[in-house]
Amino acid sequence: MALMTKEQYYESLKNVHPTAYILGQRVENTYEHPLIKRMVAGVAQTYALAHEPEGRKYLVAKSKLIDEEVSRFNKFYNSQDDLLAKVRMLKFLTQRIGTCFMRCSGMDAMNAVGIETYNCDKKYGTKYHERLLNFVKHMQKNDFTVFSGVTDVKGDRSLRPSQQKDPDLYLHVVDKNDKGIVVRGAKIHQTGSLCAHWGLIVPAREMHEPDKEYAVCFAVPVDAEGIIHIYGRGTLEARELEDCDLGNIEYSKFANMVIFKDVFVPWEQVFLCGEYEYAGPMVRNFGNFHRHSHGGCKSGVGDVIIGAAATAAEYNGLPNVSHINNKLAEMLKITEALYGCSIAASVEAESTESGIYIVDPVLSNVSKLYEGKELQEAVRMMIEIAGGMVADLPSDKDMANPEIGPLLQKYLKGVENVSTEDRIRLFRLIEKLAFESRDIVSNIHGGGSPETHRLTILRNADIESKKKLAKNLAGIKEEKELAPGSLLG
Repeated sequence: MALMTKEQYYESLKNVHPTAYILGQRVENTYEHPLIKRMVAGVAQTYALAHEPEGRKYLVAKSKLIDEEVSRFNKFYNSQDDLLAKVRMLKFLTQRIGTCFMRCSGMDAMNAVGIETYNCDKKYGTKYHERLLNFVKHMQKNDFTVFSGVTDVKGDRSLRPSQQKDPDLYLHVVDKNDKGIVVRGAKIHQTGSLCAHWGLIVPAREMHEPDKEYAVCFAVPVDAEGIIHIYGRGTLEARELEDCDLGNIEYSKFANMVIFKDVFVPWEQVFLCGEYEYAGPMVRNFGNFHRHSHGGCKSGVGDVIIGAAATAAEYNGLPNVSHINNKLAEMLKITEALYGCSIAASVEAESTESGIYIVDPVLSNVSKLYEGKELQEAVRMMIEIAGGMVADLPSDKDMANPEIGPLLQKYLKGVENVSTEDRIRLFRLIEKLAFESRDIVSNIHGGGSPETHRLTILRNADIESKKKLAKNLAGIKEEKELAPGSLLG
């Protein structure tokens, strides 16, 4: 079974029993909980669309590992075309789901880990890459969903992992034997961990020799003993709890803290353990891949933002107004630019010795920086176009009240040919696009902080060659120092 159906995905979750807490309560069958089920529904759509003709073109690929068709979410990036296909797939999905569907993080982690396990094995003769290949084959054959555990809670940000007063503020190895390792710590901002079957856990930063117990990478089932998932709150969740005032929105997003309370991991699931020099490259690769992914998914969300704004203008009776059209043009500039950077990062990708292609880091990070700043501007312009009703519409319960419902139908009406119900549905969508905290913060911090994006650009941009270009055009000779007073020659 290399490709699950939507129904099989839901059935598979019945066999996963994570330890999970939501709003202080231990919860069984988390996939049914009102704060979880809408993101599960988004993940389920990635399975459903893989069986439809249009979706199949984006979501299904041939695997060299098992010589079968598999989900692209469980495939290595073996070419520039694979990276192009990834960006196009993510845009396709967000245009239809409108929010996060989580599976790209596991895909990006697999590839990032694949590059560095190969490099580590080459230097030290370890067996990490072989283990990773076996893990990926297992994911492909069963079409499992994988979340990536990257971000540690970090404690005092000025201190390295080994310098923290509490050693558990970065995930680390606390014991090992001939059967495996035991890890302790916590990962935060774990989008959709309760929608997944497995986690692929990756170091969050560069490590030095004193930090080697923190240089650990492994795979673990989401319901392994000692793993605790704790729901992280966001805005608008009261509506999901009440199943009210959601418009027609089927999909949502959540993120957990995942605590590792002395979790045992067998050696066959360990892909790095103490080889500290590979921790930094591993997480940098992940960051570049994941920022590259954002260029696809966030441009798809951008298309929804633009569509919602344009429809709001029509429903308000203001089509083809010049200042609104100007805003729509600016919004198109933003979404196409961040998408274009990710496409370009795919075209400029280069092969590594592992056979996995790595994206151009400058272009992928430029796309992410553009998203973090400019996509917020697109949201602002959407709100400008839509108007103040985005903020404070009466409740669906008021609409259903026999005394005031007819009055609301009358006074919330827009143009004649659009029902009040449809107008409210659109404003509910705009409200979610504008005010859902997890998505807004993800636009800025997803895949790492903006400062990380800037540092990556500077680290990989060849500034010296650009200086030479300028000096050459200015007639400056580099082979000898200029004599005093010689600037004007």
